[in-house]
Amino acid sequence: MVPANGTFLIADPFLKDPNFARTVVLLCEHQAEGSFGFVINRPFEQTLNELLPGTEDLQPIPLYFGGPVQLDTVHFIHQYPDVIEDGYEVGEGIYWGGNFEQTLELIRIGVIDLKKIKFFIGYSGWGSGQLEAELEEHSWIVSPAHPELIFDTRQETVWKQSLRELGDEYALMANFPIDPSLN
Repeated sequence: MVPANGTFLIADPFLKDPNFARTVVLLCEHQAEGSFGFVINRPFEQTLNELLPGTEDLQPIPLYFGGPVQLDTVHFIHQYPDVIEDGYEVGEGIYWGGNFEQTLELIRIGVIDLKKIKFFIGYSGWGSGQLEAELEEHSWIVSPAHPELIFDTRQETVWKQSLRELGDEYALMANFPIDPSLN
């Protein structure tokens, strides 16, 4: 499978980059000029409410580390195309962005279930040809993205589950040790 909008990049079990070790990235855009997406299984140490003024009245909203690029930005993906204005479909049943203020208000009044939306600080980005080079190095495994893995799976099991869903050969990889020399 080749990378495209709405696919997952599953980190190879031996990928050493601490930003991406044992992660799954939802690829939101992939073009010749570059690619970007969000790490879906790396919780951030603070909630959105702790970082964003004006959200203190909301229930605690989990925040995820989207990647090492522009850590001063907040992004979100969701399953509310008919409720959140200006969202962009990145995959079947998966939408990126939209009207941020409207989204906060919809959370405030209880229209949005926090299990169907994820907020990220920063994002993962690749320049022209960079992702292709990493794929040639076998840093990533590409698979179809689906909402259940993003919104319904505990983040600590997302990486293993994404590999298991690819079949027996990959399921074995889910149990590889982080450092094989310690085996």
